[in-house]
Order: sequence, then C-alpha cells, then structure tokens
Amino acid sequence: MEIEEGLLSPDASTADIAARAGDLHVADIVEILNTRPLAERIQIVSGMSVERAAATLDQAGIDAPGALIAGLAPALAANIFRGVSVDRAAEIFRQLREPDRARMLGALDADSRAGIARVLAYAANTAGSIMTTEFVSVPSTYTVAQTIDHIRKVERTRETVYAIYVIDPADGALAQSISLRRLITGEPAAPVLSVAYPRAPITVAPETDREDVARLISKYDLLAIPVVDDRKRVIGIVTVDDVIDAIVAETTEDVQKFGGVEALNAPYMTIGFGQMIYKRAGWLCALFLSEMLTASAMQYFEGELEKAVVLTLFIPLIMSSGGNSGSQATSLLIRAIALGEVRLRDWWKVALREVPTGLTLGAILGVIGIIRITIWQKAGIYDYGEHWPLIALTVGAALVGIVTFGSFSGSMLPFALKRLGFDPASASAPFVATLVDVTGLVIYFTIALAILHGTLL
Repeated sequence: MEIEEGLLSPDASTADIAARAGDLHVADIVEILNTRPLAERIQIVSGMSVERAAATLDQAGIDAPGALIAGLAPALAANIFRGVSVDRAAEIFRQLREPDRARMLGALDADSRAGIARVLAYAANTAGSIMTTEFVSVPSTYTVAQTIDHIRKVERTRETVYAIYVIDPADGALAQSISLRRLITGEPAAPVLSVAYPRAPITVAPETDREDVARLISKYDLLAIPVVDDRKRVIGIVTVDDVIDAIVAETTEDVQKFGGVEALNAPYMTIGFGQMIYKRAGWLCALFLSEMLTASAMQYFEGELEKAVVLTLFIPLIMSSGGNSGSQATSLLIRAIALGEVRLRDWWKVALREVPTGLTLGAILGVIGIIRITIWQKAGIYDYGEHWPLIALTVGAALVGIVTFGSFSGSMLPFALKRLGFDPASASAPFVATLVDVTGLVIYFTIALAILHGTLL
C-alpha cells in the first residue's frame, strides 16, 4: 500500500505521524522519517509506541540512527534498544560518540550490554560484527516435539526461527543445523538429530570477512549461517537480511571508490560540507599530482611537438582510449575478485587473457583511427600534410600499444593492491586513467619517433 501523500508532506504534524505509525509498515515509517529534520524525527519516534519504535530502528535504511537515538530520553532509548536486534543495536552504538555511548550503556540492562559488547568486540565488516546472538538452539537430547515446543516459547525473542542449532550438551559444540522445514516433517517422538541432513553444518569464524559470508550463504542457499568460536560453540548467527544489508553497504563503498572518492559513512544528503570536502579532496589532489606527470612527459617531448604539431591533435584520442581500456579491465577484475571468480594466484591467467584482448581491441581502434584520418584527408576536411599516411600509421600503432598496456595494467593493478593488503576497489577508474595517461604519452611519442624519423621528426 502506498504511503498517503499527506504523511510525506512537510506540513504533516509529527504528532499525527507518530499516532498513525501503528498502521504503517516500518519501511514506510523509515521513508517518512528520512524526509524530516533530526529534531522532528526525534519527536516522531518519542511519540510512537516502544514496540513500533524498536521495529523502526531495526531497519537498516534509516538515516543517522545514532544521532536519533542520542536525542531520545535515556530511559526511552533503553526501552527501545531492548526490542532492537543485537547486531543492529551494536551497529547503532558504533555511530554513537562519548558521552552519549557511555550514557546509553548505563541505561541498558546487563544482558543487553553484554550482547552489544560481544558484537562490538569484533572488527567492522566481519561476521562477528554483523551477527546476532538471538538464535534458537536446543541440546541434542531433545526430541522433535520438545524442539517445536521450545521454538513456540522463545520465538518472540529470536531474530529468526528458520534454522535451529543442535548443541552437544557435553562440550557445547555445534552438532547440527536443522531447518524449520525439516523439523516440522519429523515424527514428534523422534530425536531431533534424526531430521538433520547427514553432513557437517556450514559455519564461519567471527573474523570471516562479510563478503565471504555472503558468498557462503549464496552458494549453499542458506537463510542463516552460524558463527562459531575455536571450540565450535555457536556465538551468533548471520542472517540473510544482514548479508543483504552488508552487500548493499559494500557495493555502495566500492562504487564510490570507483569514482575516486573515499567511501562515505553517511547518506549523501546528510553528510556535512566539511566531511564531503575531506572525502573528495584527498583523492582529487592525488590524481592531480599524478596528472602533473603527464605535463612532464609532454615537456620531455617538447622538441618533437614543435616539429610535428599535428601530433598534438591526437593526444586526447590516444590518452582517453588507453584510460578507457584500463578502466574496463579494472572494473571487470575488481568485481571478479569480489565474487571469488579469480584469486591472487590466477594473475598470470588473467594476464594471458588481457594481453591478446588488449591487442585485438587496440587493433580495432587503430583501424578506426586510420580510416578516420584517411577520410578527413581525402575529403579535404583537414590537411595532415604530405606525410599523412605515416601519421595515420603512427596513430594506429600507438592505439594498439596504449590499449594493450591499459588492459594489462588495469587488470594487474587490483591484484597488486590485494597482495599489498589494500581494497582492490582503490584501483578506481580515475587512478587507472591517470596511470595510463602518463605511460600512453611515452608510448605515443616513442612510436612516433620510430615511424616519423627522417620525415617530420
């Protein structure tokens, strides 16, 4: 059902929105809140029921939840936090600063503090940082009927009941993972382990990267995956909705890096002016300094440019073609690495693919460049001089060399960054383009010297 126009209007009162929150889907409440200033968002949430406010704060799409929760009365915020899943509560706590964080922790009960502290102990972007400690577990001595009865009792306090984790009572280790579908098909008096698949459960360590967790959930078609410690005891689970949120965040971060921007930690419309400058200026200055090498390369070939000014006409064409081919290769390889399609040891296989690919693409562009010069010369559109065939050959050969180099360097850069421990997405398109610009000029003028020597040069 669509949100009523009136509720999205700036004229809608905060009291009216809060009063009608019980009739709206939480996703619609989030959409309404995101259109309001922070002060009004605090008023709306304060006027909602605790249960509805908790369900709203549990949504990943809400903007600046840390600032919102910090603006609430401590007692109200603590009550709301009790209804928010542990992983989401920990995520919000990461956005809080002192003294707000200490004030909020002090207002929570001991169990809530312990759960949040457990998740906060793990580094960001790991399985431990996005897991929830609210899962269903039963001892392996239970029957199917006992397990179903246990689910009925704890369902309201668990994030998901679609997977049940069977624990060995002797050492607390995970014995099996059973889907709810398998469970309800079992005989009530049968042991719970009798409905489990005869295979070891899929698990991850708390330090596992969230992208690897996403790949496992996708590969094995899971609704949740248990996070276990070194003694195989379940300390939490990562659900499929947590993974989707993580994938969206990771993709957003990578796309921003592709454009030569440090990843934003807030929605575009909410980030401050100073923070925006900080995120963009560093990369822009680095790229500008790198582009200075282009000017140095042109200064080095100043004599050749004076003798054959016509060569300058094709510099933008040459540089952009190399940068484009490099950006293509970089984008393809960054995504392939992220999806696990290629690994570091596959770099030489990629090189063997990209070199002939670059040669072929360069030859295609080279032929187009030669045809273009020929048509312009013959049709009288522009006179390139008596040595125009050599100029056409120079442009064609340079395009082959530069596109090949762009494809090769663009494909190898993500591997190099990954090997050095950096995010391959840092090999953004602007960075690759800058690298190829400098080397492209060197390749272009070197080929020009070889072909035009004794004529124009």
